[in-house]
Amino acid sequence: MTEASITATSNGEARVPLLERDQVAPEAAALYDKLMADRGCVPNMFKALANVPALALGIAALIKPLMGEGALVGWYKELIAIRVAALNQCEYCISAHRFLALQRGATPQQIASLGDTSDDTFETGPFTGREKAGFRYAGLLHVSGHAIDDAAYAAVSAHFNADELIELTAVAAAFEFFPRFNSALMIPVTPLPATPSARSTGLADCPAPNSPAAS
Repeated sequence: MTEASITATSNGEARVPLLERDQVAPEAAALYDKLMADRGCVPNMFKALANVPALALGIAALIKPLMGEGALVGWYKELIAIRVAALNQCEYCISAHRFLALQRGATPQQIASLGDTSDDTFETGPFTGREKAGFRYAGLLHVSGHAIDDAAYAAVSAHFNADELIELTAVAAAFEFFPRFNSALMIPVTPLPATPSARSTGLADCPAPNSPAAS
């Protein structure tokens, strides 16, 4: 990732309004209250989405099962998010999901091994063969859905059952959307909350001070 691309998402002004609670519709205000209770802040992505309340609510509803504990453990979903965010050079998403991965059980060594570039540094990182297979699959999906040919599907299917593959594909595909949304609209990295919450549902992305996500 280049310094210029990091600056554009970390320090620049958003291209769309970032709405505060007193500026949003009642249904969006309720979402803000939940985010504040869970995370101690409202992520800037949701402040942008709140311009279209139905979209903000729909995406919040998607993120909960998408990133929650399921067939795949939550910390591994966060690592997949980091991997795809790095491929998309999105500092906003890398920053948020580094923190969430650590909070949910990934080790600092695992997070560091993913790096913040498109390099395949995970191949020499502290991961199992299964975990590496998931990262490779996400990398292929980043190229195109058509990159998942029969050989690629057979390789990943050796490590994941059908339910796990559905979740893995959903997370990897969703993190093509989130980085592109945040980068295109130049959504700045969310400022740090004064008192971070200990909850880790994956619903928000407010990092804690002195964490790998601090920016």
